[in-house]
Amino acid sequence: MPPDEEDPGMTTVDVPAKAGRREWLALALLCLPTMLTTIDINVMFLALPQVSEDLGANSTEQLWITDIYGFLISGFLITMGTLGDRIGRRRLLYLGGVGFIVASLLAAYSTSTEMLIASRALLGIAGATVMPSVLALIRTLFRDPKQMGAAMGLWGTALTVGVVLGPVVGGLLLGAFWWGSIFLMAVPIMALLLIAGPLLLPESRNPDAGRLDVLSMVLSLGGILPVIYGLKELASGGWEPVPAGWILVGLVFLLAFVRRQRRISSPLLDLTLLGNRTLGAGLTFAMFFAFVSGGLGLVATLFMQMVEGLSPFRAGLWMLLPAIAMIIVGNIAPMVARKVRPAYILASGAVLGGVGMVMITQVDAETGLATLVAGLVVVYIGGAPIGALIPFLVMSSAPPEKAGSAGSLPGAVGEFGVALGVAVLGVVGTSVYRSEVDVPAGVPAAAADAARESIAGAVPAASQLGGPAGAELLSSARAAFTEGLNVVAVVTAVLFALLAVLALLGLRHVPPTAAMAMPDGPSPVEEQAPESGVRAAG
Repeated sequence: MPPDEEDPGMTTVDVPAKAGRREWLALALLCLPTMLTTIDINVMFLALPQVSEDLGANSTEQLWITDIYGFLISGFLITMGTLGDRIGRRRLLYLGGVGFIVASLLAAYSTSTEMLIASRALLGIAGATVMPSVLALIRTLFRDPKQMGAAMGLWGTALTVGVVLGPVVGGLLLGAFWWGSIFLMAVPIMALLLIAGPLLLPESRNPDAGRLDVLSMVLSLGGILPVIYGLKELASGGWEPVPAGWILVGLVFLLAFVRRQRRISSPLLDLTLLGNRTLGAGLTFAMFFAFVSGGLGLVATLFMQMVEGLSPFRAGLWMLLPAIAMIIVGNIAPMVARKVRPAYILASGAVLGGVGMVMITQVDAETGLATLVAGLVVVYIGGAPIGALIPFLVMSSAPPEKAGSAGSLPGAVGEFGVALGVAVLGVVGTSVYRSEVDVPAGVPAAAADAARESIAGAVPAASQLGGPAGAELLSSARAAFTEGLNVVAVVTAVLFALLAVLALLGLRHVPPTAAMAMPDGPSPVEEQAPESGVRAAG
């Protein structure tokens, strides 16, 4: 490899520090809150009917109950990552654990929709402490690239398992207890973190990080939250001036945020991190994959429920197959990356994802479930290496004193990519549906308008209409939505091809992980051993 192509921070070493049993136990502990935060993202969907009946939540309140958690996680990730660099990543994780317990108890025993929405908001703020703190602590615990690659694979598995277990665990709890029980499972998990953490987790911080800039924090929230909110509104309601206005407001705040970061001495987000070639290319790859997976996930789950007639729980069970495939391959990828350049692994995965999308273009309204699930399995296998390799590349490229700030970036770009993908690809699918659906003559005007708007309106309209006209409307709606799914698959297949090119061009300079080392060097990072007195890795 020519010396001028070496990335800053990517160096070869002779004898990297090795982690022992204590560090692996610490990783197992860190995977628990990681899993919990992803479970809480989607577990609320199953409980909504019971919550609405018990608390009388209207449709708008239901949306805020489900969405406020993800909104505030995405909004506070950057702030929490930088705060961890200043006050200590372990301390921030403890504060988040306490906050999660308190907010979970408040949510479980909420007596009004307002109380539940506020509790979910607090859960989102507490959840935002987890990803940057956990990634920074993994970065501290595992200095050997081989071990760190394996640790990132297990951490990525925890993320995926949380997504998979959300509907399953939620369904079991709701079948046995009241709706508030879905929040109480957080209490023992976070309690274990608070009890065992002092024995296993080292503290690390950047004592020269400077003061937290409150104005930067306000500008960050004022930029991220309106953009995410506007994108979600566009995805659910189509093009409207109000959500577009929110996006514009958010972009103005983000521009002001970027300008301030360049001017102040202690920025909330050090923009020089993004100038690192490896980190920048990895984050761009992660964002566009999140874009693809977010849009595909929306259209695929709607197909299962609206076209195939599956319940949310049964749709979740079908999604177990691609998720299990992703978990298996995601843990193999770090081992392969020890000898194969990450660019080749990620590019190959993107090509495989494109093949899966081509399979999904063959889905039809009559016998499409098997083809869809098979295509999703291939797509998920192709995307499996991303969960481990991208965080590894990001954290191994960042200087140790900025580990918390860097640890917030994969989550931030992932949240933004998913929201953008849901909005853009949702609009693509909806546009195709509206151009293809054929409403039979004689359908009442209100029902016809609802049917032309979306398949979610067509299915109940066809059920109420009944008879040959209802069957004709349902058949047309399902065929139109399937056509929209096929078009989305074509678009995302092209995007996967572009991702393969991005991986080869942007990451080809990165060597296999066996030839890499963490960019330690002389840095102002202050580390403390666990309180048991035994020093952690490094």
